[in-house]
Amino acid sequence: MMKIPTNRFRQALLEGRSQIGLWCSLPSAYAAEVVAGSGFDWLLLDTEHSPSDVIMVLAQLQAISAYDVSAIVRPASNDTVLIKRYLDIGAQTLLIPFVQSAEEAASAVAAMRYAPEGVRGVAALTRATRFGRVEGYAKRAAEELCLLVQVETQQALDALEAIAAVEGVDGIFIGPGDLAASLGYAGAPDHPKVVAAIEDAVRRVRAAGKPAGILTGDLAFARRCIELGTSFTAVGADVGVLARGTEKLAAQFRNG
Repeated sequence: MMKIPTNRFRQALLEGRSQIGLWCSLPSAYAAEVVAGSGFDWLLLDTEHSPSDVIMVLAQLQAISAYDVSAIVRPASNDTVLIKRYLDIGAQTLLIPFVQSAEEAASAVAAMRYAPEGVRGVAALTRATRFGRVEGYAKRAAEELCLLVQVETQQALDALEAIAAVEGVDGIFIGPGDLAASLGYAGAPDHPKVVAAIEDAVRRVRAAGKPAGILTGDLAFARRCIELGTSFTAVGADVGVLARGTEKLAAQFRNG
């Protein structure tokens, strides 16, 4: 029989170690494998703001499994069926978007767990169980699962401590883009009022005893967030690296 794989990302959170990540929005296993060996601690496989889906995420998980990097999957929504499907294909850490309240956080926790603690559907022959080869998977699965919830509106900030207090929430991610829009500054996550709200949220998450995370392409702000206490910090996105890098290369010749 086989053992449940150790969730190294979760272990690092528990130990308080800082982890640097990359957002992956390209719906490609090949692209995911390219960046899997780049030196990041974790990769976020996004299906909320990308055309990716369960089948593509399965291929991405398989492609990066040989590399020393953790995979996090973001479902398109806080949906029990979607959560079940990503867990069944072997995802161990999920980032649930747009969590607005403690009740919504508790719903995500329930979707991650089997009855009687939750509502996750049981299937014996999944990739998560190594196709029935992991002994006692149903009883031990929760030991290696990690739930991150995303707060990204003023309403969510108002409920931040209540969300953090939900048992089973392992970390809280602050979403700068939607938060900026919620505060009236759509497209301007670098607005001083948005930055102040983010910094305050990081402090509050840490004060509540939970790991905090964020995505920002501003390297100086990323370092600032780490100083404030973010322990899972995404410092870029594959699409952004590709777009800006190729623009810079072309401009070196077009403008010369």
